[in-house]
Amino acid sequence: MKKEMVALAFLFSMGLILAGTGGAQQIVRFGDLGIAGFGPFYIAIEKGYFKERGIEVKLEKFASAAAAMAPLSTGELQVVGGGINPALFNAFARGFPVKVVAQREGLPLFQPRSLKGGEEVVRLRELAPEVAVVAAYGLLLPPEVLRVPAAGCLNVHPSLLPRHRGPSPIAGAILAGDEETGVSLILMDEGLDTGPLLAQKRLSIGPQDTTLSLGQKLSHLGARLLLGVLPRYLRGESRPSPQQGEPSYTRLIRKEEGEMDWRLPARSLWLRVRAFNPWPGAFTSFKGRRLRVQEAFPQEGPPPLVPGRVRALGKGAGVETGEGVLELFTLQLEGRRPLPIDEFLRGQRDFIGAILPS
Repeated sequence: MKKEMVALAFLFSMGLILAGTGGAQQIVRFGDLGIAGFGPFYIAIEKGYFKERGIEVKLEKFASAAAAMAPLSTGELQVVGGGINPALFNAFARGFPVKVVAQREGLPLFQPRSLKGGEEVVRLRELAPEVAVVAAYGLLLPPEVLRVPAAGCLNVHPSLLPRHRGPSPIAGAILAGDEETGVSLILMDEGLDTGPLLAQKRLSIGPQDTTLSLGQKLSHLGARLLLGVLPRYLRGESRPSPQQGEPSYTRLIRKEEGEMDWRLPARSLWLRVRAFNPWPGAFTSFKGRRLRVQEAFPQEGPPPLVPGRVRALGKGAGVETGEGVLELFTLQLEGRRPLPIDEFLRGQRDFIGAILPS
């Protein structure tokens, strides 16, 4: 009979998954951590053997709305239960992947209204996790939960801490115009992303990266980082150290922030187009209908500039701003599909010269 060595708890942006370890086979199946937040993403489930043991690692990709982990009855990581943050679960109803996996495998599913209740803490203690791994769960873990795992709670955070602490680190990095970001693995304390650092991985931010595309990349990067560091941490070979540098903080993004203010510089608006994709989107209005700007790029523009005025740019179009012109590449008029700018202009011939509201 296999000896149970470690219990591992995964808290995802939309769920809590509990797993146990044991045996010599070291088979692993990890869910991409869903670090990107609340929107649906194509994610990967990492399956294979630990690289440090000299065994090939294979990758299987699945289309899914959020992170999920499939249990393996004979392997190092075996899911023994799952839980869902109800505020997020409601948005995905019955198709929520964590629930689907749990029901399919006959696992206990936890959906606590709060992690502050004594009953939920008792349930976690009964599962005896040695370590917890948290990724964008959406709730602060109270001290009594942080104390349950013997080796503490680890947080996979999608930024280079201490930069961009808080709930919107991916959008925050884009809005700040950062050229790189990454993933940090920290040992959690009671503060907001303030715990000591175990490891980081860096990632360049491309000029057309959005919160959606960057979130997908960071999810994969976070899964690989966790796979590499977690075994060493549990063996006592990797120790956390204090975060270094000046911290910065992000906040929850509000829907109304997606409305374009053409008085801002074109570069700032370009950053917003990317940071607010997929939600809340960067939008304005045209002829009384919402017009979403899906792709754009800042250009210099000779004065005089009238913020919000649409001008021709070759066969395309751009909008004059407080500084420069925002060249438009892809637009989506309310009730229509997204269109490249040349196709949009063929259907909206009075768009050139229009004044968009700020």
